Amino acid sequence: NLNPLKIMLLSSIIDIKNDPVAFTFFIGCMAMFASSIFFFVERGSVDKKWKLSLLVSALITGIAAVHYLYMRDFYMATGENPTAYRYIDWILTVPLMCVEFYLLTKIAGATKTLLWKLIIASAWMLIAGYIGEAFNPGGAAATSHSVTWGVLSTIGYIYVLYTAWYGEVAQLAEKSNSEAVKRGVRTLAWFVLVGWAIYPIGYMCMDGGWLNTALGWSSSNVDLWYNIADAINTIGFGLVVYNIAITESK
Repeated sequence: NLNPLKIMLLSSIIDIKNDPVAFTFFIGCMAMFASSIFFFVERGSVDKKWKLSLLVSALITGIAAVHYLYMRDFYMATGENPTAYRYIDWILTVPLMCVEFYLLTKIAGATKTLLWKLIIASAWMLIAGYIGEAFNPGGAAATSHSVTWGVLSTIGYIYVLYTAWYGEVAQLAEKSNSEAVKRGVRTLAWFVLVGWAIYPIGYMCMDGGWLNTALGWSSSNVDLWYNIADAINTIGFGLVVYNIAITESK
């Protein structure tokens, strides 16, 4: 005597249980929502100069959580990769992660020029990646298309990576006279190096990608890799910023 709504809910539960991609969409959404609330509430526990940093962390995880609701529904309804929703999410959240570098080093003299360079580099990385993934022609031209736009995307990534490890962000962190900022910026640089590196793995699983052609990894692996990376990076970034803010406030 189950009504259609109960049947739909039970089917959804069964699908989540048996489908690791659907499961990670659900868990990622809940974890990001919880993190967003935590960062927003904790703004009251830190000094005024760190409140904006925690607000940005709350925005990053909040935006990602909302998009994960849409991506999960799209995936459950179609079984396809929600590429457009994914990149809309990233074009908002990844530049905000770069804003965190600016806010953390602002006390040491970070300028708006640095902020815009990081935003432009991250946007370049995402736009090139979207073209490479969303407009893949398939067939014989797939590999050439994938590699070309993958390389162009990597240029933006390398700029952000270099700036965080050795460039202006790293240098300003050293000048900050704050051990918490120094350690925090270095930890965020590790996120860029290791956490962001998960995304190219997913990218190379699509048709024509190196992992697709060399190891036979299919595009069905893409969302699993991306979901894991999003959870690590959005929540992890925020926790590092929170640790800096609470340590400096004490």
